[in-house]
Amino acid sequence: MEWMKLSLLALLLGFLLDLVIGDPHILYHPVRLVGHLISGTEKAVRKVFPKSPKGELLGGTVTALFVMAVTTAVPALLIYLAGRWCVEARLILETLMCYWLLATKSLKDESMKVYRELKKGDLPSARKAVSMIVGRDTQNLSEEGVAKAAVETVAENTSDGIIAPMLFMALGGAVFGWFYKSINTMDSMIGYKNDRYLYFGRFAAKLDDVVNFIPSRLSALLMIAATAFTGLDMREAVRIFLRDRKNHASPNSAQTEAVMAGALRVQLAGDAWYFGKLYKKPTIGDRGRSVEPEDIRRANRLLYGTAILSLAVFALVKWAVICLWRI
Repeated sequence: MEWMKLSLLALLLGFLLDLVIGDPHILYHPVRLVGHLISGTEKAVRKVFPKSPKGELLGGTVTALFVMAVTTAVPALLIYLAGRWCVEARLILETLMCYWLLATKSLKDESMKVYRELKKGDLPSARKAVSMIVGRDTQNLSEEGVAKAAVETVAENTSDGIIAPMLFMALGGAVFGWFYKSINTMDSMIGYKNDRYLYFGRFAAKLDDVVNFIPSRLSALLMIAATAFTGLDMREAVRIFLRDRKNHASPNSAQTEAVMAGALRVQLAGDAWYFGKLYKKPTIGDRGRSVEPEDIRRANRLLYGTAILSLAVFALVKWAVICLWRI
């Protein structure tokens, strides 16, 4: 029971650190180590398994399982050893781990770089800024396309970068958070449907769909609730969510995008270019007006409202569980 109290306190402190400091660019972010582990394991595995659909599927599965095991076991061991030393060391270490797993301020900061370039009228710089936070081709995007891409990534990453890891940390501390982060990072690196990763990244992509199934829907509901105190349209958020939440190849991505589109009264998604190839995609929301730079600020307001509300809900539920456990 003591570990549950410590993990809850670590989550609260880690969230506050993230809000105040954000991503410390002057330091080496530990999530990059996960990225290096994925890249290194991929290279080693590809040398062993045959270059056939079955071979690549098996190799990708081995890669995913190995990365998950290492990324979960290392934090668990470090936290255990810190706890053997003293409670304060464990709390400090787990707080830092929780902080590293959250991306509230960095998501806002990176999207606001796009906003500032658009407000200056510098479209080439805005395209470059948005290319840092989206996977699509950005070199030919219009001003509206750039703003829409920024809003979409805020919507999607509200779940992937904040609410989902926060939920996993609320359930099992930083160790569960790193378990989630390993899967989400693999999906972002090898979960593509291109020639290189169609088979190799399939297991990681499907696993990401599974672990995000509940968090994405919970994020959408919490985002809807957050419209009540962020000045956005709750009625439209509910309507578009119910209508368009499945308008995406992924079973999860459209959940929060649909809420965002409704809350802002704009249309998101639609066709997009990836690696020089046009992908036909359904739209999300009604085109009542064009997406504008100010929508990036509105999206971030909803991001912060959802993050704070989610932390409060998860913390209260976990504290209730701790109290009931004592009875």
